[in-house]
Amino acid sequence: MRKLLLSNDDGVHAPGLRALYEALSPHARLRVVAPDRDKSGASNSLTLSRPLALTALDNGFYSVDGTPADCVYLGVNGVWNEKPDLVISGINHGGNLGDDVLYSGTVAAAMEGRNLGMPAIAMSLAGSRYFETAGRVAASLVGAADSLSLPPRSLLNVNVPDLPWEQVRGFRVTRMGYRGPSTEPLKVQDPRGRDRYWIAAAGENADDGPDTDFAAIEAGYVSITPLQTDLTRHAALQDVQGWLDALSRLA
Repeated sequence: MRKLLLSNDDGVHAPGLRALYEALSPHARLRVVAPDRDKSGASNSLTLSRPLALTALDNGFYSVDGTPADCVYLGVNGVWNEKPDLVISGINHGGNLGDDVLYSGTVAAAMEGRNLGMPAIAMSLAGSRYFETAGRVAASLVGAADSLSLPPRSLLNVNVPDLPWEQVRGFRVTRMGYRGPSTEPLKVQDPRGRDRYWIAAAGENADDGPDTDFAAIEAGYVSITPLQTDLTRHAALQDVQGWLDALSRLA
């Protein structure tokens, strides 16, 4: 039976993680390793300044006092005697669309699995109601995972519209859109009169063309975006080389 490692960034007690577990438990052997608290926005950070606590909970899940990437690292290397066949992160409370993936702990957990050599899927619900819909999507993807071939160091970023299952219109393979700049931080004062700042919400959509993840969700489709960890802008290499050559001639 297939072995799956589940994690997330909303925390080990999040309803999306429980929904993912319940949807996949009939289909695989599961191990859950997730942060002991909400770590949304943690991206790919690892905890290097202190040792981590891995705690077994009464429900069989494990919690870690660290980041989503920490959880997957420990889940792959410290919880099972054998490697999982697939890492699935989620189900995130809220979408991870466009450049959200750069900040997302949900995507980072899947990426850590990919970095450790396993196929990986990041699952997000573009809302907060129909986690069971996202769970059914996850189960259908896991059931077909053996026939999927991706290039090395790739993963799937899956976003599910916040709709009842029967209202989901289908699946679309998409590219990442992108957002405009976020607004200024919100300035507040603590009880001692000191200034503090809330990070502002993400910016408005700047590219939500018909082939993007934004457009798929808006139209009621599941968005599936293959991601890679190589962030090199290959099309710009020649321009940067020319710029560098010009600088060398001026030196």
